[in-house]
Amino acid sequence: MPKAYWISAYRQVTNPDKMAAYAKLAGPAITGGGGRFLARGEAAKVYELGIKERTVLIEFESVAQAIATHDSPAYQEALAALGDGAEREIRIVEGV
Repeated sequence: MPKAYWISAYRQVTNPDKMAAYAKLAGPAITGGGGRFLARGEAAKVYELGIKERTVLIEFESVAQAIATHDSPAYQEALAALGDGAEREIRIVEGV
């Protein structure tokens, strides 16, 4: 079964305090769900329509595991803490 990758691409962080509250809850929720952080931080370089903002890449053993982690009560609590503190998109992609 191929691994899965959770990619969070931030367009803008609008409230650093909410972002910090989210991060405090999200990290343990994601690692507790089997996620392994591969990269996180501001992009070193962007091309085409890229925005030089925070990006996070997390590896999971499967798409099902990544989705279950996102939908878990622990991660949903982190999302509630973030609220409107950031504009971003999350994609879960199956590895090749």
